[in-house]
Amino acid sequence: QVQLVESGGGLVQAGGSLRLSCVGSGRTFSSYAMGWFRQAPGKEREFVAAISWSGGRTYYADSVKGRFTISRDNAKNTVYLQMSSLKPEDTAVYYCGRQGSTGPMTGVPSYDYWGQGTQVTVSS
Repeated sequence: QVQLVESGGGLVQAGGSLRLSCVGSGRTFSSYAMGWFRQAPGKEREFVAAISWSGGRTYYADSVKGRFTISRDNAKNTVYLQMSSLKPEDTAVYYCGRQGSTGPMTGVPSYDYWGQGTQVTVSS
């Protein structure tokens, strides 16, 4: 059974920064691409960023490009999301997921395991 545990969320003022972490269990963590998604109240879960298994390729939603950075440390079974220049519209629950299929990295159905989520609230 794969477990993903996010941490690092919190309340921050607009313009501030946060770093989210997602620790995965299992010896195969480094074999999978990983992604970050977010879900605001009343909205669908949306893609934020993804990273290939090696960390050599990264992908971002247009809304966060240039402000967020995804990275991973396979030795620690951890993927990170560094968020800077935060805006109130970034407020959401942030989830990390493991891409278990060959579908698009931006699509929710491509991910087979999810963490419980961590709340990020950006005040204006």
